[in-house]
Amino acid sequence: MTGALAAELAAIVAPIFIAAGIGFAWARSGRDYDGIFVRRVVMNIGTPCLIVSTIGRAEVATDVLLTSALACWLVVALTMAAFGLVLRLAGLDRRVFLPPLVFANAGNMGLPLALFAFGADGLALALGFFVANTMAHFTVGIYVTAGRANLGEMLRTPILWAAFVALFVQLSGTGFPAWLDNTLELIGAITIPLMLITLGVSLASIQVATLGRTTALALLRLGGGVAAGWLVATLLGLDGVARAVVILQSAMPAAVFNYLLAQQFGRSPSEVAGLVVVSTALSFLTLPLLLWWLL
Repeated sequence: MTGALAAELAAIVAPIFIAAGIGFAWARSGRDYDGIFVRRVVMNIGTPCLIVSTIGRAEVATDVLLTSALACWLVVALTMAAFGLVLRLAGLDRRVFLPPLVFANAGNMGLPLALFAFGADGLALALGFFVANTMAHFTVGIYVTAGRANLGEMLRTPILWAAFVALFVQLSGTGFPAWLDNTLELIGAITIPLMLITLGVSLASIQVATLGRTTALALLRLGGGVAAGWLVATLLGLDGVARAVVILQSAMPAAVFNYLLAQQFGRSPSEVAGLVVVSTALSFLTLPLLLWWLL
């Protein structure tokens, strides 16, 4: 790896690690952090503004954005089938382990990585993937964890409606008045820093159980995600930034939201917490290698 490439990789991953580290240190210091409030702000205000602002003005063809969402759903379907089989053969509870193996952290980590690695167009494609991932998590993911669907909750999610607005702006070629465009950009800009700091706070507050098995499952999440993203990108004939973003988003560690759902529905939250923590820790080692390959 050349010095120039190493510096480029450091410029991409260092902000992610530092921002998450700030949240981790904040939580470890014993200071208060209202994670519930911050998550509500991010999910209901910041992320919708970021989606409308970024996708609405992105210089990416609408069909490419929709292909990014389709790629996400194909990755979810592929990993659901493959990881479900692995868990069945291993005799592990699929309601506990399948969601964190399938649903990756396409928001807190995937969005900033795509932004720093591939710029505004990369962020727009990553947002398309993230919206599709959120829709799948609020439906299929909750169904697997809880044993029942929650379509109503998904329909009440501002992220979904923001995606429709962004696509309308893309398809119609219209824009917003300058005052509204600037407002959306300003509010959307809080999203990624808050996501990363909250990720660090969350990692500091959850414990790891059964380290050996958890490490094996974490490696399955990361390695299987890369394989699924590469396969889907190849099948769809993606190249350039679109291909790289699909593989990158597919390779993220288990999403923290899996832990929250496991807590809510009593699905061994300590086991899920361990998978979230270990897969995130391992991703700090694997992400530079992955970016080196994609770049």
